[in-house]
Amino acid sequence: MTILIDNRTEETFPSVLSKTIEKIVEDSLAYEGFAKPCEVSISIVDNEEIRKINQQFRGMDKATDVLSFPLLTFAEGEIPDCNEKEEVLLGDIIISLERAREQAEEYGHSLKREVAFLTAHSMLHLLGYDHMEAGEEKEMFAKQKEILHKAGIPRE
Repeated sequence: MTILIDNRTEETFPSVLSKTIEKIVEDSLAYEGFAKPCEVSISIVDNEEIRKINQQFRGMDKATDVLSFPLLTFAEGEIPDCNEKEEVLLGDIIISLERAREQAEEYGHSLKREVAFLTAHSMLHLLGYDHMEAGEEKEMFAKQKEILHKAGIPRE
């Protein structure tokens, strides 16, 4: 498995957060039983960059905490794109470190926990889940909670 983490901010991205992201990516895949070798790309950005990406791809001119860009639709018979290592390209995750820090403070927990939550949330998007309807949201949020619990990073 390849997990690419690209820090595009001006600040240092602590190795503990990189390790947390890697663990949650792996734990999310295991939880969902996705056993194929894969590649996931994670970009760490600031609020201004995520605002521009959000505007470009979603037409929303505001900063957000995380964006997910799945490359698979999980349609039967779909042949996934693979990298040179024959790993399935699952997609891209973009996390605003600035917004994650703001939310950690707002919710009263650590930055590590917030980054873990955003990673689990996005991994479920890459694995085909959404939360546009109440039933979908309930299922997805229950899965996020369980992934974080199993990873030893529950809500503090």
